Amino acid sequence: MGVMTNRVSDRIWIIIPAYNESSVIGQVITSAHRHGFIDIIVVDDGSHDPTAAAAATAGAMVLSHRINRGKGAATKTGIEAAKLLGADIIVTMDGDGQHDPADISRLVAPIAAGRADVALGTRSLTTPHMPRHKVISNRIANMVAWSFAGLWVADSQSGFRAYSRQAADTLNTRADRYNYETEIIRQIREYRLRFTEVPISVKYTAYSMSKSTRQTFGMGLRTVYKMIWNTLSF
Repeated sequence: MGVMTNRVSDRIWIIIPAYNESSVIGQVITSAHRHGFIDIIVVDDGSHDPTAAAAATAGAMVLSHRINRGKGAATKTGIEAAKLLGADIIVTMDGDGQHDPADISRLVAPIAAGRADVALGTRSLTTPHMPRHKVISNRIANMVAWSFAGLWVADSQSGFRAYSRQAADTLNTRADRYNYETEIIRQIREYRLRFTEVPISVKYTAYSMSKSTRQTFGMGLRTVYKMIWNTLSF
């Protein structure tokens, strides 16, 4: 069971979509355990390395996609599993070590207190060592999310979020890849869910930075294009 909240025993499940994260996923899981979060689902999204084995060894429940379907698809698989397992609050976070499990308690607090349906982890765009292409693409993505979702948030692309069970039951997204986060923003407005933004820390390690440099600016623009197309298709 996760941390105790103002309710008797909110059950908190952590969902971690992962693709080729075998070198760090165990550390992420261990850190979450150390902060009191035991119920963890890792969704191995068609990795070509032993991500699934590393996650299982570290003590997570592992679900696997036979092929790479995208971050959004992996996140949705994990959320559906957590709902079947009786989750009261669902937290999503990345598997590359950038998100700090120490922030989970602050992220879930507004939901546990009944003040919000969704809590959005918010990175500062002035975070030291944030890759320049991420700063630019995040700012563009924020504008796209505001323009097409009709809701301004400070960090529309953060994958570190928490959902009440009611919100998880309400949200019904079509996006399977990185436009998933923006579609969530649109649906928060569409379904009039209460949301709050919670500052989070970001750890840019040599590993995560090396992954970031492989994500070219052109890839970022394609992601933004897909976000626009997906929004206009509704």
